[in-house]
Amino acid sequence: MNTLTTGPALPEKTRPMRGRPTFYRSYAQELSLFNTRPKQIWVGIILLVALLIPFSVSDPTLQTLAMAFAFGIGALGLNVVTGLAGQVSLGHAFFLGVGAYTASAISGDPEGRTIGLGITSMLVWLPAAGIAAALAGVIVAPLATRLRGLYLAIVTLGLVFIGEHIFREWSDLTGGAGVGREAATPELFGYHFNEDTSMFTEEQNLYLLLLVLLLVFALAARNIARSKIGRSFMAVRDRDMAAEMMAINLPRTKTLAFAISSFYAGCSGALIFMITGFFDPASFNLLLSVQFIAMVLIGGAGTVSGALMGALFISLLPTLTRELPNYLPFISSQVTDTPNIFQLQSILYGLLIVGFLLFEPRGLFGIWIRIRNYWKGWPFSY
Repeated sequence: MNTLTTGPALPEKTRPMRGRPTFYRSYAQELSLFNTRPKQIWVGIILLVALLIPFSVSDPTLQTLAMAFAFGIGALGLNVVTGLAGQVSLGHAFFLGVGAYTASAISGDPEGRTIGLGITSMLVWLPAAGIAAALAGVIVAPLATRLRGLYLAIVTLGLVFIGEHIFREWSDLTGGAGVGREAATPELFGYHFNEDTSMFTEEQNLYLLLLVLLLVFALAARNIARSKIGRSFMAVRDRDMAAEMMAINLPRTKTLAFAISSFYAGCSGALIFMITGFFDPASFNLLLSVQFIAMVLIGGAGTVSGALMGALFISLLPTLTRELPNYLPFISSQVTDTPNIFQLQSILYGLLIVGFLLFEPRGLFGIWIRIRNYWKGWPFSY
């Protein structure tokens, strides 16, 4: 008797075969969160290193890393609408501004010179910042269902200039151009993260807070990517006409992509300026949008790991360029001189975007894949 057809059913394997970590035996196994043992090990190592960092580096470095984590949340949002759904958006700075001002208005002093409700709990102003930005994204989304490519990019680019005008003129909310207002207060259950305590410094508090929030947002983004919604996004990105023939509702899918992306951007904007403590309408300009585009493209569009690597790289770039005057005397650290490090940073964003698009479209994540595949196949070349 043929045991292959009439014998007892073999139990389904829940893990890949030994020595073949990418050989999956079921569709559910391939879509699991950490579907290989090396991924589980590397994630554990990265988390362990991240938890040890605040006790081994200086406070200014911790503040830079905390800022990188806040930027990473915004990059994850742009990655949803651009990397997964394939909708070009140049207006990310506008949604960051909506979130930042919403959080600041809720947390602000009711007796101050700007609008404030005096609710300092992060459980209130952080979700509110994301929801306000998501509502703005839903308002813009109908345009995305009718436009694509360059036309959509121009429309979203217009949001940046509209936002700059609104933020500059609405002085009761924003404090006005050149004046600004205080950012939201990082307080949770009576614990103030922007103050030194007996256990941690202010920078350590903010670092650990942003690390936890980044993990939450990253896990949510990863689950969205491997869900039915995420697969719909990717179908629209690859061929929207074919996706529509497969019964995917294009207007609803694109609207949902903009809403999720804007929610992430709103939360990111609130957290970025929570770290700095102060901001003004000039903070939300076109350069900020370009920075987020650089994060996604340099890191690797369509991947959570790539968005985080790009955010970390772009956030650390100013720290690296500030050291250049010590090695290149013709580059000045003063804004009034030419050339200076600030001009160099803007040039580097463009050069890096063009360079990665030409030579490594998959970004830093693609470089990592190349290195991993090389060592997996070593000493063979195939």
